[in-house]
Amino acid sequence: MIDEATLRAALAHPLDAADLALPGVRYEGKVRDNYTLADGRRVLVTTDRISAFDRVIGTLPLKGQVLSELAVFWFERTRHLAPNHLIAAPDPNVMIAHECVPLPVEVVVRAYLTGVTSTSVWTAYSRGDRVFCGHALPDGLRKNDPLPAAIVTPSTKAAKGGHDVSISADELVASGVISRADLDAVSAMALALFADGVKHCAANGLMLVDTKYEFGRLPASLGGGLVVMDEMHTPDSSRFWFAASYAERHARGEEPESLDKEYVRRWLAAQGFTGDGAVPAMPDAVRVEAARRYVDAYERITGRPFVADLRAPLPRIRAALQSITDNQ
Repeated sequence: MIDEATLRAALAHPLDAADLALPGVRYEGKVRDNYTLADGRRVLVTTDRISAFDRVIGTLPLKGQVLSELAVFWFERTRHLAPNHLIAAPDPNVMIAHECVPLPVEVVVRAYLTGVTSTSVWTAYSRGDRVFCGHALPDGLRKNDPLPAAIVTPSTKAAKGGHDVSISADELVASGVISRADLDAVSAMALALFADGVKHCAANGLMLVDTKYEFGRLPASLGGGLVVMDEMHTPDSSRFWFAASYAERHARGEEPESLDKEYVRRWLAAQGFTGDGAVPAMPDAVRVEAARRYVDAYERITGRPFVADLRAPLPRIRAALQSITDNQ
């Protein structure tokens, strides 16, 4: 377990942006700052920014290190199930990957009736919907119940600042944004990855409740195949519950203990924020507690201690990427 002093020390130098002056085209996502290089590689720098309700709401100490290192762990573990874009990880916050053409959808896999966002399966179910993204749901379920089986619920990818929209596979294909063959292929990969994630997490006392995957297509020079991109099974992209307390808490009608950014979502919702209007400022105590949960998830999933790098992040990252600057 990481100590609070380490997390509070990291508050002093958050990685809120990664302007590295690399010789490539820069793109800033909600959490990652990306550079497309002329040689067909992409540099992904995972910042400490956190997003919720499709808005960037601040930073959490060491969050970027946790997410990047955990994504590398999963990418290396699951290559036999689905190819991915990872080439190397020269720094705790950095991945170097193949540049891909991203598919214009997020592939979400859900195994429980839960969530607080407008696109969640529980939001739809609680208002009376019994078909969600093309999947029929039985009557009589309670919040946080398991679904009859894991379901793939794709969503559109909104522009930065916009809101994703959950949609059925048939509607997505009919809209023309993705072919049936590509959607079927990535859905099969997503279900295989999710099943492996569920099994691995269960062995470590966690429940993988739901998750989203990003997919892209490699360039023709590398075969043009579909690969997993960006991240996998991190506290940003996934929901994790503690297995030991789930049944008892669920029987009492309490929310499960979580190790993901649901803690932050619930705090924001308690302040009256669900995506619109001014973002409330997170107190340091909330930021530290959220970061502790991210680190706890990393250690439980990987089975190894998290080693925090408290050096100023930008100089460290620039040094790790010096060879790219020198060779361009």
